[in-house]
Amino acid sequence: MALIDTYRNSKLTKEKERAKLVSDKAKEHLKIAVLSKKAQAARDAIKRTKTVSTINTKLKEIDKCTSDIATITKKIADMEEKIVNKEKDIVNYQIKIDKEQAALDKKKQTAEVKLRKDQDKNLRDIGNTLKNHNTLHLRTQSEIKALKDIPEKITVLFLASNPLDLSQLRLDEEARSIANMIRQSKYRDAVRFESRWALQPMDLLQAINELNPTVVHFSGHGSDNDEIAFQDQSGKMKLVSKEAIVQTMMASAENIRLVFFNTCYSKNQAEAISEFVEATIGMNTSIGDDAARVFSSQFYSSIGFGHSVDKAFEQAKALVMMEGINEENTPELFVRDDLNAGDIILVNPK
Repeated sequence: MALIDTYRNSKLTKEKERAKLVSDKAKEHLKIAVLSKKAQAARDAIKRTKTVSTINTKLKEIDKCTSDIATITKKIADMEEKIVNKEKDIVNYQIKIDKEQAALDKKKQTAEVKLRKDQDKNLRDIGNTLKNHNTLHLRTQSEIKALKDIPEKITVLFLASNPLDLSQLRLDEEARSIANMIRQSKYRDAVRFESRWALQPMDLLQAINELNPTVVHFSGHGSDNDEIAFQDQSGKMKLVSKEAIVQTMMASAENIRLVFFNTCYSKNQAEAISEFVEATIGMNTSIGDDAARVFSSQFYSSIGFGHSVDKAFEQAKALVMMEGINEENTPELFVRDDLNAGDIILVNPK
């Protein structure tokens, strides 16, 4: 979750707490009104009677009402103090929201300037490349020949976890977008897209053993303690440590070639697992819903066109930039020490 969203959620929580305090304060004022009316009725009764026992009883009622009113008055004072504190918190969170929004706007503006410069540079590079037409012609012929071959079949296992007690992510939109982009790719018949939802720890190995995937894709929440949020049987969050994920991938890595963590703060998991599989992708900080969806869908689209992992990764980053989402540097690609990302092709012509 982005920092600005955290501030907005915190502000909303404080506003709800303040509203409850105001409501509770009004209820306490009603109690004082009832007690005051009761005390006044006792005073009126004293005026109407000369019976000593009745007078004493009414005096006790008046004392009791007076004592209760004093207690409630103190409670109201405490509530008013809390209300003031909540209002201060709300103001402070709004200041943080405004500051973060200004920073995001500035960052977006900087990225747009950089994008224009990069586009200009790319155009110059294209011009230089076209000058070397002989080499380009030979390379194109080789690529066309490779594309005519029938690609191998791979399985992408999409694992989604969206615990009920955490902010809800649009994982269904991500899965739909990935599936749609794969369907529009050159080798769509070579990519089998399988998904598993409401992921519990017991489901992970079951899905891997059942489907024997080439790619394992985690989508959901991650913590800054290198944990991934799975779900328990009630649908609530169950954190799984980096060590547990690494052990699971190590024990299952025989046929897995890529592990994709589309979760916040997953860089360390990806880096650790890259020792056992050809390539991994993780996020070095939090990532928004739109960035996660755009990046992953373009990545698999490029894979479906037979591109290398390196090229697919760079194209996915480029689309994030073109969409104006200032999070292109959040994903990081890791490759096993003995390999080169440009040589790893998942949809590989036979």
